[in-house]
Amino acid sequence: MARRNLNDLLAFMTVAREGSFTRAGASLGVSQSALSQAIKALEERLQIRLLTRTTRSVSPTPAGERLLQAIGNRFEEIESELDALTALRDKPAGSVRITCGDHVLRTILLPKLLPVMRRYPDIRMEFDVSYGLRDIVADRFDAGVRLGENIDKDMIAMPISPMLRMAAVASPDYFARHPVPKTPGDLTAHNCINIRFPTSGGLYVWEFEKRGREVNVRVDGQAIFNTSPHIVQATLDGLGIAYLPEEEFAPHIEGGRLVRVLQDWCPPFSGYHLYYPSRRQHSPAFALVVEALRL
Repeated sequence: MARRNLNDLLAFMTVAREGSFTRAGASLGVSQSALSQAIKALEERLQIRLLTRTTRSVSPTPAGERLLQAIGNRFEEIESELDALTALRDKPAGSVRITCGDHVLRTILLPKLLPVMRRYPDIRMEFDVSYGLRDIVADRFDAGVRLGENIDKDMIAMPISPMLRMAAVASPDYFARHPVPKTPGDLTAHNCINIRFPTSGGLYVWEFEKRGREVNVRVDGQAIFNTSPHIVQATLDGLGIAYLPEEEFAPHIEGGRLVRVLQDWCPPFSGYHLYYPSRRQHSPAFALVVEALRL
């Protein structure tokens, strides 16, 4: 197949996966018009429509979906093999894409990976801050970071943090105006700061456990966020009680700016893990990332 056909196939695959000519163009570094022309040429050669275009979205037709399933993994195999060739160079090179949350990026990933980036200037790192349960294969990430209990069983999972505990906290000012909760059930009478999961769209149900007894509480309050830094700030501002992994609040608890409650209802659980597909061939650059994050 001629080279221009391979470029057209790559253009199609990227637009189909991104669901947007704008995002696909940014990913490939080409204009939207160039992408549109490439896909139009491909559809004309195949004499079949591959994408359904609306004013708001782009999605593959049944024929397009079949083509995407057929070629997607092959392009990834080619890219992985090209990345693997950097092992023959004097210095490792290539790109590594990781999806993760704000806090783990700031406290674990950057401190451990900045030395790798300084030592190997030909390695490029892309961090996607997301609280959704991203499909790292479909979204073409090399790896993701999640709490261990949320990782699919077909992934390799490597712990990159110690065990964690949840913490229910509020400001001293808030507790000066409201009674301190003694049990998880008492939270229903408080102004609680909720977090909405981007993937499911639902609100997090606060989970507690004490001596084997599990209690789930659907809390209510004036504020809902989808990122933890905003929850921490709202808690410091006295808006209500928040519930996140204790490390998110640790400096503020130690400094007396936040007060922890219900501590005996928050047992330790599996911490952050780096996860990645077990079947993919990984580049030397990715191997360096894994080694740097290993406990």
